[in-house]
Amino acid sequence: MPSRPPRRATLEDVARAAGVSRSTASRVIAGYGAASETARDRVVAAATQLGYAPDPAARALATGAGVRLVVAVAGAVPTVLHDPYVDRVVRAVAEVCARRDVGVALEWLPLHAPARLRQLAEDRGVRGVLMINTTELILEAVPTALEGRAVSIGIGARNVPSFDVDNGGAGRTIVEHLLASGRRRIAMISGPEWMPCTRRPVTAYHEVMRAAGLPSRLVPGDFTAGGGQAAMLTILDRWPDTDAVFANSDAMALGVLAVLRRRGIDVPGDIAVAGFDDVPFAALSAPTLTTASHPVEEIATAAAMAVLDRAWVPPATAYPSELILRESA
Repeated sequence: MPSRPPRRATLEDVARAAGVSRSTASRVIAGYGAASETARDRVVAAATQLGYAPDPAARALATGAGVRLVVAVAGAVPTVLHDPYVDRVVRAVAEVCARRDVGVALEWLPLHAPARLRQLAEDRGVRGVLMINTTELILEAVPTALEGRAVSIGIGARNVPSFDVDNGGAGRTIVEHLLASGRRRIAMISGPEWMPCTRRPVTAYHEVMRAAGLPSRLVPGDFTAGGGQAAMLTILDRWPDTDAVFANSDAMALGVLAVLRRRGIDVPGDIAVAGFDDVPFAALSAPTLTTASHPVEEIATAAAMAVLDRAWVPPATAYPSELILRESA
């Protein structure tokens, strides 16, 4: 019959061996609170003799440090959590937190009900909050108790540092590339209008087209392949002479390619197509997709470390994007 593994010493065992109360032993082990020098010596000796190792989660809860980092994704509906971009952020955050014995929780943050942030601020188990798709309304709702423990991937505020890709610069580079290749009737599919981070590439698109003396052709999108297909149908109906499309996400660009393929329209011969994000499927599409890089994992890692370390970071950190030239444009 196999022998049972030795029982792990508990805080109660330490207190009993040291001849002190559990609360006194807890204060000594945690390193804060009142205890006499004699009591401290006895507790330390008992803990050493018994091989006591405090539970990291219990210590975090006792000190208020928190045991989990919450990734709060803002969106109009809970299905925003299905976005592959969210998966990439959570995976990167989980790798960082695993090295710190901190858990990761994912939850939806309704756009018009950011009161959930107050509950997270009062939860002793929460180490910090990393917000995605952040809006001005949500930033205004961040309570003082979360200052130093909240960061944003997207726009930020005085008390919430932001980490994000320079998608405005990327948008400018893509549109300038399309112009340099001889395209003149360039349409753009933007992201959801409620999402502030989508405004920068739209602004860049308008500025580049205006500087070239060309009209803008803007259609709203939703960062999904289905949304890209719908937007492309609108473009073909409204501006049939379009010779290039810049979709503000690779998912939408792949939807664009699907429509053009069904219509028998040659890419890039008749219409050039460019996306943004450089997702893995971008290099596998037919034709392969010209896009711009989006260092999601690097951004998420830096944001998570800022929360866990509670160290000072600049109010805004922008990450560069690189143009990835492939067959579609």
